[in-house]
Amino acid sequence: MTDWPILTMITFMPLVGALMIMLIPTDNAVAERNIKNVALFTTVITFIASLYIWVNFDETTAGFQFVERYEWIGSFMSYHMGVDGISMLFVILSTFLMPFCILASWKSVTKDVKSYMIAFLVLEAFMIGVFCALDIMLFYIFFEAGLIPMFLIIGIWGGKRRVYASFKFFLYTLLGSVLMLLAIMAIYWQTQTTDIVLLLDPSRAESVIPASMQTWLWLAFFASFAVKMPMWPVHTWLPDAHVEAPTAGSVVLAAILLKMGGYGFLRFSIPMFPVASDDFAMLVFVLSAIAIIYTSLVALMQEDIKKLIAYSSVAHMGYVTMGIFTMNANGVQGSLYQMLSHGLVSGALFLCVGVVYDRMHTREIAAYGGLVNRMPKYAVVFLIFTMANVGLPGTSGFVGEFLVLLGIFQVNTWIALFATTGVILSAAYGLWLYRRVVLGSLDKESLKSILDLDLREKAIIYPLVVLVIFYGVYPMPVFDATEASVNNLIVNYQAALEAAKETAQASLK
Repeated sequence: MTDWPILTMITFMPLVGALMIMLIPTDNAVAERNIKNVALFTTVITFIASLYIWVNFDETTAGFQFVERYEWIGSFMSYHMGVDGISMLFVILSTFLMPFCILASWKSVTKDVKSYMIAFLVLEAFMIGVFCALDIMLFYIFFEAGLIPMFLIIGIWGGKRRVYASFKFFLYTLLGSVLMLLAIMAIYWQTQTTDIVLLLDPSRAESVIPASMQTWLWLAFFASFAVKMPMWPVHTWLPDAHVEAPTAGSVVLAAILLKMGGYGFLRFSIPMFPVASDDFAMLVFVLSAIAIIYTSLVALMQEDIKKLIAYSSVAHMGYVTMGIFTMNANGVQGSLYQMLSHGLVSGALFLCVGVVYDRMHTREIAAYGGLVNRMPKYAVVFLIFTMANVGLPGTSGFVGEFLVLLGIFQVNTWIALFATTGVILSAAYGLWLYRRVVLGSLDKESLKSILDLDLREKAIIYPLVVLVIFYGVYPMPVFDATEASVNNLIVNYQAALEAAKETAQASLK
């Protein structure tokens, strides 16, 4: 199995499933059920295949594993795939959540089910490709291609303002990515390669980008990744996209697509432009602190459940960017854990919103209240995910935030002080939402016949409950997988800064 192209198989298996769905006619209810079954089967098989990577992953090495390489366009672009401790877990997260997205759409999506399932399978292939690509141009192709199915999912199967939200999402992310494409071309002209392994090799003299050039390249990549996260003040597309997207679209958007920005910072900005990353670290800290406080306050003012959770996502991503640019072990490990935990927790929260939306067809907070009286099981799982979102000890949400705060305290105590206020604010909007939706008396007539979780919804939500609690109590499987890669990243970053300082001092003499 060592020579088996496992990453190619995992990446393109969803496209095989999409092709199979294309061949199924859509003239009756049986065909529609077959389409859903093929989509679910494909995502489950893809997830099972991806577990092979984790089971056989060597946690003691920082290098890329399961590497596949085929030349395409000479040195300008190659089909080069591989994973390390940082990217491997994002591949698992992507494949793990997709079956839940298909199940969440089982009853709620009734319009053009065939195209919907094809769009999700194509999106899964592109998302996995982003985390596996070891050529910077191949990464860019996957990174940009993922916009298309997400644009269609929001624009066709979204809410009343779906066209506005989908175009806003597309234009924001595309504009930043155009600058990244220009930076990629500049990197090729400077280093004569687009191979990420060579670009990250500190012993290859051609891969060292001059400090004067790093500033502009860092800003170009930052424009793309900051929008994708999204960071304040380029975050305004996210609440609109979340509110209008179908439930499964919101899950993918929050759990996986946002993480591509953080992954990009770790894979490109930090190791390739260390001098610029050090120069702009304070800018990132300030923007992250503003995001944590400002969007938490905005979340407190929301009357739409989905929009509140969307703003909370921006706040939590503020911890991620803050942790990444501390460039110490606590900060980087914490940001990675926060991304993975947020993928589970935010995805679960949007699934919980979808449960009540399917019954009541409204997301207005004022339309609910007292659900605990009719939906006790739902009340318990919603409470667990709310507490995880707040960062309660014993849940996965606590581990990442705590490590990020430890990391930022080592760098700047004032920024850490502002960031810590986000913990208080998250408790405020999280508990406020739970109190208004779940607690209290059941006064509204429309809610008195509402039903608790059915078997399909339990199959979707209960596994997420188990994981959120398990990784809150025992986070070591994640830390063991990422430790070698994170330590290698920090060591190379610090060595590059020292070399740059020595070069600068020599030039002054």
